[in-house]
Amino acid sequence: MTLVSAPATPHPPANIFNLIMKRRSLAGSLIGGIPETQERLDFCAKHGIVADIELIRADEINEAYERMLKGDTKYRFVMDTATLA
Repeated sequence: MTLVSAPATPHPPANIFNLIMKRRSLAGSLIGGIPETQERLDFCAKHGIVADIELIRADEINEAYERMLKGDTKYRFVMDTATLA
C-alpha cells in the first residue's frame, strides 16, 4: 500500500503485526494533491518538458515485459491504446 500525501485528519495507526505476518509493505509519498499535480503539468507544458518514452503497440506487450525483465530498457514503455482494437 502506498499513502500519497498526508490525511487532513488523524487516523488510527496501521497494525504493524498484520503487515509483518502477511508480508505486506507500507510506503508513503508527498507528491501533493490534484492542484499541485496540475500546477506541475502546466509548468511542463509551458516549458516543453516531456517524458522520454518508448511507445509500443498492444501486440508488443509481452516483448516489452521480457525486455524489462532483462534490463533492456532505456525509457519507460507506454502502450498505444489505439492498437487494442
